[in-house]
Amino acid sequence: MEDAIRAFVTFLEVERGASRETIRGYRSDLRQFLSYAGTLRPAAASALTPQEVDPLTIRGYLAWLDRKKEKKASLARKLAALRSFFRFMTREGLAGQNPAAEVRTPKQPQYLPRVLTKDDANALMEFPEGDDLSARRDRAILETLYSTGARVSELVGMNVEDLNRSDGLVRLRGKGRKERIVPIGTVALEALREYHASLRPSAISHQLSARSDTPVFTNNRGGRLTARSVERIVEKYSRRLSGGSVSPHALRHSFATHLLDEGADLRAIQEMLGHASLATTQKYTHLATDHLLEVYDRAHPRAGRPSGVRPGTGTTRP
Repeated sequence: MEDAIRAFVTFLEVERGASRETIRGYRSDLRQFLSYAGTLRPAAASALTPQEVDPLTIRGYLAWLDRKKEKKASLARKLAALRSFFRFMTREGLAGQNPAAEVRTPKQPQYLPRVLTKDDANALMEFPEGDDLSARRDRAILETLYSTGARVSELVGMNVEDLNRSDGLVRLRGKGRKERIVPIGTVALEALREYHASLRPSAISHQLSARSDTPVFTNNRGGRLTARSVERIVEKYSRRLSGGSVSPHALRHSFATHLLDEGADLRAIQEMLGHASLATTQKYTHLATDHLLEVYDRAHPRAGRPSGVRPGTGTTRP
């Protein structure tokens, strides 16, 4: 199994072009399963082989995780890792069948992602105050996340050469290193311009400008900013919102929902988010109630909503 896991990780890295985070997650999940399966074997037994794993072993593993109070989403992810691993093993002729394919995915709790109101999103953009380098960088990060709907991994992977300022576009590298071009608003571009103007006089910027992969966002040492650092920045400012702190992904959800509220086409939103399936994007239709109510009020002859009342809020428009 150890050799098989190494072969699978090489496949993910070389042929699939998976990110370091994805590879690290698969490796961790598979080794945890290997550790569990090892507890079921006699001490003197030989090393476990992929052919010896059956559906019963995998179901026992999921039950063990459940007893450890692992979240259902975590169980589903670990099962998906095993399915991918044994699919690879089967294709390479190293296993006769995929035992994980016969195991049902644990039922997931249904929930809607946290979405900021437009007022909260606007307020969040204003929280980084001052003209020092840190404040300018943080403003640029928040504006870029909200303007493009980028994942945090895509944000930190952005290079200066990916920005097309004249056309208002940016290249993002998504899951599986798939690239897409998305619009970026003038407010975000101005925030980036101010941030980079602060960098130019420094020795760091001269050092970075000599490289072809100059990161858009850097840390205090001039290196590429990490995803964890961005998460801390978003949490720091969003803590001041009435609903409490949010993750960078909440800005991605807000980006999609607010576009849908304003009548954007679902297919266009799918392209901007980089979703492979429209079904993934359709969850935002549950969040765009303002837009749906406006359509209802405009189209239904007996909607009967009082004039001047904002749909869904009961409050009068200013």
